[in-house]
Amino acid sequence: MRRLVILLVAFTLTQNLYAQLHELGGYVGYSNFIGDVGSTKYINPNHLAYGVIYKWNRSERHSFRASLTRTLLEGKDIHSDDPARQLRRLEFTNTITEVSIGVEFTFWEFNLHDIEPQGTPYLFTGISYFNYDTLFLENNRIVPYGDDNTFAIPMVLGYKTTISNKFILGLEIGARYTFTDDIDGSNPVNDKEEFDSLKFGNIHSNDWYMFMGITLTYTFGKKPCYCY
Repeated sequence: MRRLVILLVAFTLTQNLYAQLHELGGYVGYSNFIGDVGSTKYINPNHLAYGVIYKWNRSERHSFRASLTRTLLEGKDIHSDDPARQLRRLEFTNTITEVSIGVEFTFWEFNLHDIEPQGTPYLFTGISYFNYDTLFLENNRIVPYGDDNTFAIPMVLGYKTTISNKFILGLEIGARYTFTDDIDGSNPVNDKEEFDSLKFGNIHSNDWYMFMGITLTYTFGKKPCYCY
């Protein structure tokens, strides 16, 4: 995770800051978990998420985007609509630190140098790499035993608009399909045979987590030519 953060910063700093138009800013919102423990609602924001975001606007229709986000994921069976989960009464928390890199596509042209206010829906996807606590079930309690890193696929839908000639405000909601089923401790990622008996839930379905929030970015750099 540390190496990826360094690479992300290096990527940002080594760009030609005056060849294209850049954006740098922050993200704040809420997150929720979708898995084998806790609520069965897909959109149920319950914990603060925050981070930084960088965009390199390659054309009026797409941007290369990188972000660093941190949040706490939580699941409590008592908040579930499933009677079996309510009776089980398991719960967990897990801290997520995520780096994402990908491409943002706008539905129509978004020219930041136009005098008129600009606004457009957009889609973002790419690849995420995140650090999380590894958990397992012990005496009917989900407890941590280490940490691990894995990948996820981000899928984000949003809307952004200029609020001045230098600032852009965005509202977005996104899902992460992860390459693990152990965020909630239901499928421990450990080679020890005794962990096999501790698995529960649907071990053939990986975990998801959601983000919902706003972005505010500052634009800088010369007007791009968008030439190919």
